[in-house]
Amino acid sequence: MTLDDARKALIEVLKDIQARSGLGCPQLDGSVVPPKALEKFDSTVWPAATTLVARKLGVKIPPDVHIFGGEKGGPLLTIDQSAKLICDKSRAKNAVKAAA
Repeated sequence: MTLDDARKALIEVLKDIQARSGLGCPQLDGSVVPPKALEKFDSTVWPAATTLVARKLGVKIPPDVHIFGGEKGGPLLTIDQSAKLICDKSRAKNAVKAAA
C-alpha cells in the first residue's frame, strides 16, 4: 500500500459517508482536515470511517490508532497526515493472520 492508495481510499470513504448521510461534500485533497471541512463528520463517525478505509485497503488498523487525530486534545489531521498514519500503523491482514 502506498501513500497515494491510502489517500485515495480516505477520500472515497469520506465522499461516500457524506453522500449516504445526505450531506454535501466539498472538493477533497490532501490538505483538507475532514472534521473541519465536512458537515457532521465528528468523533461519533470516525470509527466507522476507519473501518471502511481499512476494508477498502485490505489492512488492519489497530483500535488505538485515531486516523483523524484529535486524541487527548491533539490536533486534527489533514487527509495527507491521516494517509501517512495509516501507512505507518496498519498491517496487511494476511500478515496479522500469519503471526497468529
